[in-house]
Amino acid sequence: MSMKFGVLSDYFDGAGAKRLTEVEINRQRSNQHEFQGVGVFRRFMGETDEKERFPATFYWLDDTEDGALASSTSFCTWSNVRKGKKHRSPEYHLYYAAESEEIVQRATAGDLLVVARTAEPRLHIMLCPADTTIARQLLWLFGLTIQSDEAEARLLLPDEGIRLGHAARAVLEVLGIRPPEPEQPEMLEGMISRFEEGFPRTEEFSAFARETMPDIDPVGSPDEALVAWMDQEEALFFHLERHTAGPRLAKGFIDAHGLPDFDGFFEFALSTQNRRKSRTGHAFGHHIEAILQAHDIRYTREATTEKRFGPDFLFPGEKEYHDPVFDMNLLTMLGVKTSCKERWRQVLAEANKIREKHLLTLEPGISETQTNEMKTGNLQLVVPRSIFVSYTPEQQRWLMDVAEFISLVKDRQI
Repeated sequence: MSMKFGVLSDYFDGAGAKRLTEVEINRQRSNQHEFQGVGVFRRFMGETDEKERFPATFYWLDDTEDGALASSTSFCTWSNVRKGKKHRSPEYHLYYAAESEEIVQRATAGDLLVVARTAEPRLHIMLCPADTTIARQLLWLFGLTIQSDEAEARLLLPDEGIRLGHAARAVLEVLGIRPPEPEQPEMLEGMISRFEEGFPRTEEFSAFARETMPDIDPVGSPDEALVAWMDQEEALFFHLERHTAGPRLAKGFIDAHGLPDFDGFFEFALSTQNRRKSRTGHAFGHHIEAILQAHDIRYTREATTEKRFGPDFLFPGEKEYHDPVFDMNLLTMLGVKTSCKERWRQVLAEANKIREKHLLTLEPGISETQTNEMKTGNLQLVVPRSIFVSYTPEQQRWLMDVAEFISLVKDRQI
């Protein structure tokens, strides 16, 4: 039984995007604290003659590991500046508070602005350099495209928007947004009793996640299987974490003297965060391995090649790699990373005998700048088919899906 994930409209009412202009972010040109050319945002901001004030969180984002480099909380106002002018069509302006200027001023002309409204209502104001991975991910997440200098917006109707599986949730987490957990199916009671002593080994938990989805076909649909298993395990993990670690959190952090135990709190938070990151990476590897085994593919996991560097998966194996008479054209390597950032270059140093490297990731919308660098470095990106839509048409023609990679490896295993 699979978890019932929500969709983006469960959290957001709508969103819009535009390219920033010089007059919006250059204090020498204007000091109006206004985002201009946003009339189309009426689709999700609404039309009213009264000035509306919204609490807002501002973010400056880029492609570093940290993701959200800066953020601040203030407010925005939305109003028809032509109110009362009967013979003129409405003109809506979006103003931001002066205390948000520190974030806005980090942007330059041509950078991307994304405004999203939640049901509360609250605004999330996201700014990032144009043509970066995070820019593409935000546009993919909210279903937006930017044509030249025109703004775009969409209203999210109930049950609309992207499904909040692993890839979408990873983008939201960059903003510090954690959507509601999937509905709890009947299996959770059995899971808690099975793992009553706490978190099991990663291999065991990944196997359990797959057991709960008996209808998934890793042979006929490997792309679908990989995404479904990852989503399922992540949801199960969060529920188990709530059951296992929740009592400690509910207890609070007070030391023996009745004072706030900051060290205890930070230690608990850090261990929780590290466990989440570690288990996500391990789960990805375990589910890929299960797909390879379902296809009877020979491989060595975490093989040693040169200088203690080695790929996550080596085909057909480590023995063949070090065999001087084995045909090098039949060797294949695969690195696996749930997200790439700048770490994809690590794969280039693995398995020197293999000229073309392969890297499997769940990261949506990697920028064309980075995929062009991958091409130059003879690295072929492998992405589950359902994530292709987050890439440009040109990138999609180059990408390889999981089924295609499996077919390639099978052809080389003579």
